[in-house]
Amino acid sequence: MRFVPLIPSSSDPEAWVDFRDVELKWESPLHRHWENSVREGVAVHALHLPSMAWGKELLLAALESLHPLLGPDFLVIPTDAPAGRQAAAAFLQALEALLEHTSGRGVKLALRPAKGALPALLSLLKEARGEAVGFCWDASVGADLDLISDRLYTAVGEVEADYTALQRTGYRWNLALEGNPAELPASIAALETNYPTVFFPAVMPTTALGRPIVPDESLIFGAHWNARPDRSSE
Repeated sequence: MRFVPLIPSSSDPEAWVDFRDVELKWESPLHRHWENSVREGVAVHALHLPSMAWGKELLLAALESLHPLLGPDFLVIPTDAPAGRQAAAAFLQALEALLEHTSGRGVKLALRPAKGALPALLSLLKEARGEAVGFCWDASVGADLDLISDRLYTAVGEVEADYTALQRTGYRWNLALEGNPAELPASIAALETNYPTVFFPAVMPTTALGRPIVPDESLIFGAHWNARPDRSSE
């Protein structure tokens, strides 16, 4: 896992100059200095939208957040399970519109389910054949990792949380943390020591014949993953 700060997009990035890999918690308007920071080599891996109903307001916020210079890999959308047929229809309609808008941009959608919402969301996506939509695991919610381990794009958490279960899945991408820029570097260093990257699951699954399922060597990491050395190697 790579632990990165989750920073309000309206805040001045100058306070976070020690970090070259970040995720942004979308707050309009975007601070004007982020454009310079990205040009100078800061990678914005994900944009996290605020929680809101599925509809026009969410679509407008998503369109505003996808600033061409930020170039995120993921757009994270916190959501509860739609309650009722009308809400489910609005959810699927807005999701389809977002998929169409992000198609070709290199941005993938990741739902961040509220507590207890994951099973219903998975059912809706299955009915709509929404295989292109992934998930953001939230340490405070603790959704069943077995249900989403093959579609786990991002993760968020807290400094004191336990990430053993996430580590066992072989999850290797970002885990975003909110915090004070003066204290977060030390916290991240400690987390990186406690949870070193596991490139593949600790217990490899097997086929029906008992043969191990080996990783696909053609696996391609995200656009920013190999763009610069890992912090631990600096």
